[in-house]
Amino acid sequence: MTTYKELGLVNSKELFQKAVKGGYAIPAFNFNNLEQLQAIIGACVETKSPVILQVSSGARKYANQTLLKHLAKGAVDYAHELGYDIPIVLHLDHGDTFELCKSCVESGFSSVMIDGSHHPYEKNVELTHQVVEYAHKHDVSVEGELGVLAGIEDEVSSETTHYTKPEEVEDFVKKTGVDSLAISIGTSHGANKFTPAQCTRNEDGVLVPPPLRFDILEECEKRIPGFPIVLHGASSVPSNLVKIINSNGGKLKDAVGIPEEQLRRAAASAVCKVNIDSDGRLAMTAAIRKTFMESPAEFDPRKYLGPARDSLKELYKHKIVNVLGSANRA
Repeated sequence: MTTYKELGLVNSKELFQKAVKGGYAIPAFNFNNLEQLQAIIGACVETKSPVILQVSSGARKYANQTLLKHLAKGAVDYAHELGYDIPIVLHLDHGDTFELCKSCVESGFSSVMIDGSHHPYEKNVELTHQVVEYAHKHDVSVEGELGVLAGIEDEVSSETTHYTKPEEVEDFVKKTGVDSLAISIGTSHGANKFTPAQCTRNEDGVLVPPPLRFDILEECEKRIPGFPIVLHGASSVPSNLVKIINSNGGKLKDAVGIPEEQLRRAAASAVCKVNIDSDGRLAMTAAIRKTFMESPAEFDPRKYLGPARDSLKELYKHKIVNVLGSANRA
C-alpha cells in the first residue's frame, strides 16, 4: 500500500475549512495525461492556488493506476521546482463502488468520491458510510453526492437532472460521516449542458442557460452550516473556444455552459470545490485543431500538444483568479 503522505499530497479537510471561511472555491481540475498535469500545476503555482487533481474511473484506466501514482508525486516535485509548494490533493472523481474507492486509497489517493446518487437514498447512505469508514482509517477525505446531474462525463451519464432535496442533506451527512457533499442545483456534465429550448438568447444571439437554483444551495447551507459543498459539471463552455473549434473543422453544436458570474457567486458561499473538466478539453481541442489547420503537414506531437498545454494553462489561470477566487490562498 502507498499512502498519499509518501507522495507529498494532502487531504482536503483543512483546505475546505479555509475555503468555507474565506469565501472562495478550490479548483478541481480533471487530468489524464502529462500535458494536462503540466498545465494545471503551472497555472496553480503561478497564481499560488491550492489544487485538487481529479481522476475519473475512466481516466484511471486510460493513464494506468501505477503511472498515476508517480505522476502525482511528480506534480508535487514539479511545483517545488517551479518555486512554490502548493497544497495538492489527488482525488477520485465519481467512484461508484467500494472496491474502486478502496483501491484508490491503497494507491496513494488522498481523497475519494463515492457517488451513490443513482441508488435509492438508503442504499446511497449505506454505500457512502462503508467508504467513509474505510477511508477515514487512512486519513483520506470522502465526498458524497445527493441529487443527480444531467449530461455525460466519461462513464457517468444521466438524461435528466434530479435536484438535491435540502431536507435530506442533514440526515445524509450525519449518517454517512462524509467530509464534503456534492449537490445538484442545475449544473450538468459535458459541453452540451442544455438544449436550445431550455435557453434564451441575449442581444448578441448567444444562448443563455436557465439560472442555477441558488434557493436550493441556500437551503442546504442553512441545514448544514459551514459544511463543505461541491459543484460538479461547472464548466462555462467559452463561446470563443467553441468558435475556434468549429471554424477549424469541429462540429460542436449548441454547446452551452454555466455563466461564470453564477460560479463566482457560488464560490463565495459554502461551495468550496468546483469541478472543471469540459472547459479544459475545449481549450486543448481548440489549440490542436488550429495547429492542424494552420500547419497540416505537422506530425510532431510536441508541436500540437505544446500549444494545447499552454492554452489550457491560461484558461485555468483565468478560472483561479477571476472565477473561483483561490489565487494567493496556497
